[in-house]
Amino acid sequence: MVLESAIAEEVITNNLKQFLLVLSVSLGVATLPQIFTWFRHIPYTLLLVIVGLGLAFVDVRLVTLSPELILFIFLPPLLFEAAWNLKWAELKRDLVPICLYAVFGVLIAIAGVAIALNQVVGISLTTALLIAASLSATDPVSVTALFRELGVDSRLVTLMEGESLFNDGMAVVAFSFLVALSLGTVELEFQPILLQLFTVVGIGVAVGAFIGFGISYLTQRFDLPLVEQSLTLVSAYGTYLIIEDLGGSGVIGVVTTGLILGNFGSRIGMNPRTRIIVSEFWEFLAFFVNSIVFLLIGDQIRFASLGENLQIIMVTVAAMILMRAVGIYILSKLSTSITKSEISLPEQTILWWGGLRGSVSIALALSVSTTLPEQEKIIATVFGVVLFTLLVQGLTIKPLLEKLNLLGDAPLREQYLEFVARHVALERVLEHLQSDQRPGIDPEFRRYQETLIKGELVDLRMEIDKLQGEYPNLQSFTTEQFRGELLAIEADTYAEFVKSGRLNKELASMLEDVLQDNKSQ
Repeated sequence: MVLESAIAEEVITNNLKQFLLVLSVSLGVATLPQIFTWFRHIPYTLLLVIVGLGLAFVDVRLVTLSPELILFIFLPPLLFEAAWNLKWAELKRDLVPICLYAVFGVLIAIAGVAIALNQVVGISLTTALLIAASLSATDPVSVTALFRELGVDSRLVTLMEGESLFNDGMAVVAFSFLVALSLGTVELEFQPILLQLFTVVGIGVAVGAFIGFGISYLTQRFDLPLVEQSLTLVSAYGTYLIIEDLGGSGVIGVVTTGLILGNFGSRIGMNPRTRIIVSEFWEFLAFFVNSIVFLLIGDQIRFASLGENLQIIMVTVAAMILMRAVGIYILSKLSTSITKSEISLPEQTILWWGGLRGSVSIALALSVSTTLPEQEKIIATVFGVVLFTLLVQGLTIKPLLEKLNLLGDAPLREQYLEFVARHVALERVLEHLQSDQRPGIDPEFRRYQETLIKGELVDLRMEIDKLQGEYPNLQSFTTEQFRGELLAIEADTYAEFVKSGRLNKELASMLEDVLQDNKSQ
């Protein structure tokens, strides 16, 4: 008994040391862009993959990456954070193309890649389907982070993130079915497949919505930021585990819960300060988890295995990119005909090339049973393709954005917002200076300070006017920001009434339609 206890303590100590080593390396690498300017040209996630590759090259293995580690530890917080920050109004606007990409795009990718591997390389259809299903989920974390940094249009970010959130669930369902099919536990018939799909997705949406709305109404009863923050963390992991045990899609469940809490629960159950605290917590957690995941992806590469399966990897990459193009361009055209809202050709091109693969693909490949034939081939191929998308597509997305004139004006907006913030701050200082008539302050000193501040305000107004004159796009940005502030004030007021018990439900925005009408005039 004593020996078993000592062994258990030794295992815990070694695991803790490994975790701290991974954490130190990943966070150290993630901060490099803040120290060395040159590294800012590379998204920190891709920089982590490159460092991980370097460690793999010298055969330093930090931790063994397992499907359980990705699916049960890393995936829920990443899904929840993305869903929490996804605005329902923007998602609803592009729900049709997102659903088309996430459902039919996955089916096109699986069919195209599997046929190519089976016909060109000659590997068995079972193995080809499992490889294709593993790679059908997109993971554009590094791309969307780059989009935000460069100020790319928010619609493009919503399309990429929305597709990624929903196609993760579709890919997991498809992969699980194909594994069961290869083991002979299910039959390839249309009706059972459709029934299983609706069951898995239905359980995920139903339980996710129940938990999301339940926590939303629960947090109305108290104002404890740390408790509310903890509840969101528990809901992310709890939703995933409960739904997986019930036979549903944990991915779909976590996305549903995150969307509800981010768009509804944070409005009716949290005051503005708490919302900021929770959002910052999830921003940190996503950065923390991504730093570990991308480092370990690079660190798990086996170069010898990649070399042995190089032909399969090259065919898979070519087929995947081709099928991605077919899916995006055809489904975008179909979406336009349904919604009458066009997705421009340059945007479609970025959606095509920005469809990177990542942690979900690796988790699915690693979860392939050892009883299935060619397990090592599946894992090596998926790792090779993921590595290609992260390094080749990930590092070329910025030049492609520049080529297609889709780069935003983030630095300009940041400069403008700095001027506005300084202007507002100095106005408040001036107001305080004029209203505070406490005795003992030299009137001459007070007048001198007033003159200085008024002079600074005049200079700032000139700078703001100059920017707006040189860059007319700033005017629409300013208007949109002000519109958002007005809507936030209205929503916060309704939330106060609900929280105090004076209203039983959150009211729909009255300003939304009014401001929209004014915008269109």
